[in-house]
Amino acid sequence: MVMSNGLIYTGSNANLIRIWKLPEFMECGQLKTKACMVVALEVSHDRIYAAYGDGKIRVWRRTWDGAFKHVRLATIPKTGGYVRSYIAGKDKMMKHLGPITSLAINISDDTLYSASLDKTVKVWRLSDLKCIETIQAHPEPINAIVVADDGVLYTASDDATVRVWRRNFCIGDGPHSLITTLPAKFSPVKTLTLTIDNRVLYGGCTDGYIHYWLRSGFSGQLQYGGALQGHTHAVMCISNVGSYVISGSADSTGRVWLRELDGQHTCLAVLVGHRGPVRCVSAFLGRLGEDNEEECTVCTGSLDGVIKLWRVSRANKDSGPLSPTGYEHFELQ
Repeated sequence: MVMSNGLIYTGSNANLIRIWKLPEFMECGQLKTKACMVVALEVSHDRIYAAYGDGKIRVWRRTWDGAFKHVRLATIPKTGGYVRSYIAGKDKMMKHLGPITSLAINISDDTLYSASLDKTVKVWRLSDLKCIETIQAHPEPINAIVVADDGVLYTASDDATVRVWRRNFCIGDGPHSLITTLPAKFSPVKTLTLTIDNRVLYGGCTDGYIHYWLRSGFSGQLQYGGALQGHTHAVMCISNVGSYVISGSADSTGRVWLRELDGQHTCLAVLVGHRGPVRCVSAFLGRLGEDNEEECTVCTGSLDGVIKLWRVSRANKDSGPLSPTGYEHFELQ
């Protein structure tokens, strides 16, 4: 699930991506393919990138002609491309050997990253959609990736670490080099999110903890900051907007945390109502069209097949014990 320009794109085990319009919360379109199971979604400007269970990525362009329209542009990699590469003994153009788990985009570097259970990250050049590098990133499956504006790449794995990579720009489409490895207290890391200023990295783990690391403004090095405790099962997804951090868990709940000026975190709300694990979350500040730091709108998607939209306010912090009455929510099915 991903939000962009007043639209919510949601994927599932079916062969389509459903598009919902805010603030009406009405379905306004679908993107159909022959492939089933949407496993990752990313949107950048007018492009929608969707990874499927067949190990391929489909690309659409969004246009406006009185209403939103989506035009299919390409499939990554092209079948002929990776077949020819396989025959030539090169793997750069081949698709992942396992399911894709995460996508990340860095427009300034003209790159799309895809991570997979095959323990690799592939780097695709956006201008021609060609694979320019395969990173042997971890000894165990990779669950999530995020990329900072300065090109630093973070990869999270079942090996209970987050690895930090930097691209060598001195050599054209230079390879990525490992900078450091961040241990996550012996628990596999399932999801990542990075604040917009690139200063705080959060990693959700199978033990229910959310670990976070702080980036030094002077040296740029990451220091362990602490952990957020509350979920009773694995953290499956995490996002952030403004000072809010939103997490979803296999315990069927979502949590909204507020990052204070002193770096401490307060749990504003526990989002109760799903009947299955919360698989994806997204959020924006205020209500649609309003940039209000005092509240945020959260979208949660669950394996129960229901999407819920919630509004959470900073006022919850001073309203006493957390309860389901501390927020508003709507459902899309």
